[in-house]
Amino acid sequence: MNNRDHWKLAAVVLNAAALAMLPVLANARAVDLPTFSDVARTVRPSVVNISSTQTVKPKISRSRPEGPDEPGDPFDDFFKRFFGDEPHGGFQQRSLGSGFIISADGYIATNTHVVNHADRVTVRLANKREYDAKIIGVDEKTDVALIKISAGNESLSPVEFGDSQALDVGDWVMAIGSPFGLEQTVTVGIVSAKGRVIGAGPYDDFIQTDASINPGNSGGPLVDTHGRVIGINTAIASGSGGNEGIGFAIPVNMARHVLDQLRAHGKVERGWLGVGVQDVTPDLAQSFGLESPMGALVADVTSGGPADKAGIERGDIILEFDGKEISESHQLPAMVANARVGEKVTVKVLRKNERKTLTIAIGKQPSDRGSRSSSGDEDDESSSSSSEGWGLSVSNITPQMARRNQLPATSGVVVTDVDPDGAAAEAGIQPGDVIREVSGTEIRSVDDYEQAVKAKTKGNLLLLIQRDTNTSFRALKRR
Repeated sequence: MNNRDHWKLAAVVLNAAALAMLPVLANARAVDLPTFSDVARTVRPSVVNISSTQTVKPKISRSRPEGPDEPGDPFDDFFKRFFGDEPHGGFQQRSLGSGFIISADGYIATNTHVVNHADRVTVRLANKREYDAKIIGVDEKTDVALIKISAGNESLSPVEFGDSQALDVGDWVMAIGSPFGLEQTVTVGIVSAKGRVIGAGPYDDFIQTDASINPGNSGGPLVDTHGRVIGINTAIASGSGGNEGIGFAIPVNMARHVLDQLRAHGKVERGWLGVGVQDVTPDLAQSFGLESPMGALVADVTSGGPADKAGIERGDIILEFDGKEISESHQLPAMVANARVGEKVTVKVLRKNERKTLTIAIGKQPSDRGSRSSSGDEDDESSSSSSEGWGLSVSNITPQMARRNQLPATSGVVVTDVDPDGAAAEAGIQPGDVIREVSGTEIRSVDDYEQAVKAKTKGNLLLLIQRDTNTSFRALKRR
């Protein structure tokens, strides 16, 4: 047998093997990968259309001259001819959204912005039957709401919940809802990213998906390939107002915690540590002795709060909370909020290159924390200083200056000028910022500031600044 015959025989064998595998592969797909039609058929009976009506009172009214001898408004006839008389009680504002049934007794999950402040909420089931709904509770911080219908003897189909934490980027997902009022619309995509922060609230931790989400999808479910709800569709990033492939869903693990509390109490009670945190940037990581950016840097500690009582200090980097690693600062607020009030949890921190484990009793989040104020006597002469090499100038803070410029404190030094091409500008320092610490040294005056800066002969200059009522660390690179 020559070489050509060998190749022909090999090709026949390979083709036969491939043909033999086709039924196996087809069967594997049928068993392990449910079709999207199967998923849609399972979930659609649980998805509802929600319409809400709210009476909006006009905030602006056209002024009319008073008195019987005054001439009338020349635009009155125009407005009455084309628009009729102005409504005295306001006008009806209607909005559409989606939701999904979570229990057989009529509880339905949706978004707060779909039903908040509504005078009437109407739910249309997949079978077209309609019911008035009662708002059980809303949570504006997460945009999760719970409503309820009384469907009598009608059998309702609750969803099955999944685990949003188990999702991986690239997993298939399906969105179902009423985009632009088109009920029971099904779209499919993948998980594009997890843990997205979009500035919607203090507990941003969104699932990003390219499944088509449009106005009206809000409150509808995002489900996995087994038909289990893993998110609540809530927002889109769009320049046109329509789908551009970037949609966001609230992770169901967070949503379930909120829904449980709304069902039990009509409101959400959250845990509280009493700290202000910020991200650890590469420059800050270097300043604090970390090999790579991770954790939540404590920029402020509320006096008398749970963290203060447990020994948390400004400048600590929280690495773990209740056994869960913190890779980015935005993860911590959500973890704390979901903790039970009174529960004791362990927190691991990095403090001056030493790791410590502390135990904290979770407090109840205050509804209004108030703001800091400054007060003092009349000012004396202020002095100023320019920091060569760091790109900023500072001045003492006098009581009069604090009042005049609404500065948040009378201790520290205020930044009066920033070189736009300097290290301070690169670190985000702005005129009006108050410098409270320099590389761990408390600053009360320009003299303190100058001494602390001179003592820093190598490495980054680490500043603790206060802007309005917020404090944060900034690392300035030496130039």
